[in-house]
Amino acid sequence: MYIPKPLEDKVTIPQLKKLKQQGEKFACLTAYDYSFASLMEDCGVEVVLVGDSLGMVIQGHDTTIPVTLADIEYHGKAVAAGLNNAMLMLDMPFGSLNSPQQALDNASELLKRTQAQIVKLEGGAAQLKTVETMSRFGIASCAHLGLQPQMVNKMGGYRVQGKAKGAAEQMLETAQELQQAGTDMLLLECVPATLAAEITATLEIPVIGIGAGADVDGQILVLHDILNVTAGKKPKFSKNFMQGESSIQAAISRYVQEVKRGQFPDKTHTFA
Repeated sequence: MYIPKPLEDKVTIPQLKKLKQQGEKFACLTAYDYSFASLMEDCGVEVVLVGDSLGMVIQGHDTTIPVTLADIEYHGKAVAAGLNNAMLMLDMPFGSLNSPQQALDNASELLKRTQAQIVKLEGGAAQLKTVETMSRFGIASCAHLGLQPQMVNKMGGYRVQGKAKGAAEQMLETAQELQQAGTDMLLLECVPATLAAEITATLEIPVIGIGAGADVDGQILVLHDILNVTAGKKPKFSKNFMQGESSIQAAISRYVQEVKRGQFPDKTHTFA
């Protein structure tokens, strides 16, 4: 039986960096409403993301592209109401980062209206100036490399990124540049485990993985995936934590504990 361990202290970026330095893992999940956010905090989830994945699991779209700033703000406010100590991170949706100034204005408004602590932005090297601008004005950011769902039309689908030597070297270089520009965390999605491990070891900032192996600092999954309620085919990197459990609380607690113990992800949920 997995016993919930509620968060006792406010989760901050310096605390997550300290966990990285100590070699301790942390758990992250997506949430879109008050009730699940409160439950996650009670189960010890350190970082709660209002992801643009809501476009698919909440709104029923095929991609995350239709999600708007108003959508993120609405769900961000609901999730914030359920959190006291967990860190609240918000996705910057498609079309909200077309220039550093636009990104700065949009992120500033989101943080003011939701009381979130950090924003996550896709785009990689194209967002270096944006990251630098946000950092200069006191906005914490989490950069996003690897598979970037907002670029699905350009990438031609949802595929593992960084498998070729040149692509891997470029991702490592971009990660270092993003850190230098001032990003506070990095998320790697659908990246070979060996590359994710190298990036994690190279950077001083915490690295969160989704389909990026076990050697990153933290793990994140989509709530609906771990509860096995996502419609259609489930992603390889996810796991049904409801299996064998009698409650949602037990499933989330099991996820947190498996992440912290280094039991998840295993090779079944990892890309070579």
